[in-house]
Parts: sequence; C-alpha cells; structure tokens
Amino acid sequence: MTLTPPSDSNRRPLHVVTGAFGYTGKYIAQRLLDAGFEVRTLTNSPQRAAKSPFGQRVQACPFSFDEPAKLADALRGADVLYNTYWVRYDYAGTTQSAAVGNTLKLFQAAKEAGVKRVVHVSIANPSEDSPLQYFRFKAKLEKALIESGLSYGILRPTVLFGGEDILINNIAWMLRRLPVIGVFGDGQYKIQPLHVEDLARLAVELGDQKENAIVDAAGPEVFTYRELVKEIARIIGKRRLLVSVPPWAGAIAAACLGKLLGDVIVTPAEIQGLMAGLLCVASPPTGKIKLTVWAREHASSLGVRYASELARRKNRKEAYERL
Repeated sequence: MTLTPPSDSNRRPLHVVTGAFGYTGKYIAQRLLDAGFEVRTLTNSPQRAAKSPFGQRVQACPFSFDEPAKLADALRGADVLYNTYWVRYDYAGTTQSAAVGNTLKLFQAAKEAGVKRVVHVSIANPSEDSPLQYFRFKAKLEKALIESGLSYGILRPTVLFGGEDILINNIAWMLRRLPVIGVFGDGQYKIQPLHVEDLARLAVELGDQKENAIVDAAGPEVFTYRELVKEIARIIGKRRLLVSVPPWAGAIAAACLGKLLGDVIVTPAEIQGLMAGLLCVASPPTGKIKLTVWAREHASSLGVRYASELARRKNRKEAYERL
C-alpha cells in the first residue's frame, strides 16, 4: 500500500505518536518521518529526546493525563493519533487499571482537539469476558474508541520481536546460559510472532485509510511454544534440554530468576494467556518478516544481553538499547 503523500501546501500533515522514544512508537514515528510527515510525540520520557534517533525532528510533549485541556492542546491540529500507550503489568503503583483511565482521557482529548483519525494498538483476541485483565481491559478500550465517534483503525498484535524486543531476546538469553529450559505445560499451544517493523507498517497504513477497521496483526509463521524455543536454540547454536513444568512451578522459577535480575520476566497472567493460545490468530497473516529469517540474521547478537522491562521503566533518560 502506498501512503498518501503530504500535500503541496505549506502545512505538512501532523501525526502524533505516543511513546516515540520507546519501542513500538519509535518504529511508527520513523516510518512517518520517512514518508515526509510532521511528527509529535506524547511521552512519559521527554528526557529520552536527547538520545533518540530523531534529533529535533520530533516534538515531545508530556502526556498530561491530569490536565485535559493541556492534553487536548498537544493533540490539536493532528491528522492522526497513533496510540501505543499501555502498561504490561502492574508494578509499584503503575497499573493497567490506571492505564485504561488514561487512555480514555486520551481518546476524549483527541475528540476535543479535532483529531481526524485514531490508530490504536490493542492485543490479539481481546474479550470483555476474558478472565485475564489484560485482554479484558484491551476489549474495553476498543469498545470505547468504537463508540467515541472518532474515525478509527484498531491493530491487534500477537507478540512482537525485532529491534529492542523483550520476549524473544530473553528466551535466547536463557538458552545461552541455562542447561535446562522449562516449558509451561506441554508447550503445544501456538504463538505467532510479529516483527515490530510490520506493526509500524500496518499502523501507518491504517492511518492513511478513511474507513473504520480492525486488523489482526500477526506474523507469517506459527509455532507451538515448544517449537519456538527449539528453533531459537538451533539458530543460536545451543543444544538444551526442554522440560515440561506445571505453570505454577514455571511462574515461581521465573519470579526467582527475576529477583536475581531485578526484573519481572513473566507474570502468571501472561503464562495463562500464552497457554490459552491467545498469541495466535485464525485470520491470514498480515506480517511479512519471518522470525526464523530475522533470527538467523541476528544469531550472533540475539540474547547476548538481557532486556529488562523494569530497567526501562525506571531509567527515563536512556534510549532503549537495540539488542
């Protein structure tokens, strides 16, 4: 799909991306800049601007969730808002419940500011009836956006890899260091990884459309979880024994390792979602980049360094390190 180019008038279309100094937002912002759009970001980490790859090309504004007028002003004049804002898990006063409230404020501010379209990054298989808070809250936000009256595009990604990703990199990190790898349950549940560049491409394509749309964002390869771990091990040249463990035992082991690393590796809710097959979709793949091809290209660096979610939350000055 070809993006609609900026008009020849003096005004370049303005696109606002949440979290352009983070992970997914960075790739969306770069794609927009490459296409010639003006880009602004809403961020909790304005200090990262100095070390971002964008220089002065991206204007940074704080989220200002508690100041609705200021939040709307930061969005005023925007043709498209790309929302990647979310909280992966509750920790130290930062909660998914608060993230829901903040996102609702963001949608309202976008409407008041006259934003023409919102592209919202959700999650694969959201459901208002889900026993898992993450998927239930994501469904609630989708419904709010649909009912807001705003033009919308909703992306439902599975699990991301590439660049500064955490999950795939840290599986490789453990494979490089541990002689035995635990697999939750039988490991036969499916997972369909999506490259972050594919997510950015899909988001920008949705921003260029006029019709409301909901798109599953999933990669071209489907693995069982056990197959995925085996394939990563093979690619980085590590032969490891894979042992099935009860989910509760795997969660305890992950928590203990997390304490040693000063991080939260995986939560019990994330294990449940993984084992329920929620990181795979029934629709045709929309991603183009294969995990196996990408992993072979990055085999020498994949998993060499551990990627810490909490370190990224705590250090708001340093840019995310490409792994």
